Order: sequence, then structure tokens, then C-alpha cells
Amino acid sequence: MTQLEEQSISCPYCGEAIEVLIDPQDAGDEYIEDCQVCCKPIVFNVTVDSMGSLYVFVRDENSAY
Repeated sequence: MTQLEEQSISCPYCGEAIEVLIDPQDAGDEYIEDCQVCCKPIVFNVTVDSMGSLYVFVRDENSAY
């Protein structure tokens, strides 16, 4: 079982900074979670670089990737 990593993101809708827990095993995946503040769907893309650093990119549901 991997340890979840806490990341800070800004909601693409309301702009609020929120803390989310990311599973490093989700690297390469895209998934949707609702904003904890405005409840709108945020699209998450999780990547890990060659050094093992975790990166989280977020966008609104209607933005092109």
C-alpha cells in the first residue's frame, strides 16, 4: 500500500486553494473530483517525473487538454 501525498491546488472555478490527497499509483491517470468549496468537477492529471517527484495538474471540465 502506498502512502498518500498531500498536495495544494487551486480550484479552476472558484480559485480557492484546497488540500487534496493524491495516490502516487494514480500517476498517468486522469480522474474527476468535486471541489470541496464550490462542488464543481475538477479534472486531475497526476504525473511522476524521472526523479520520483509527484505533480498534479488540474483544469475545469470544459477546458481542452
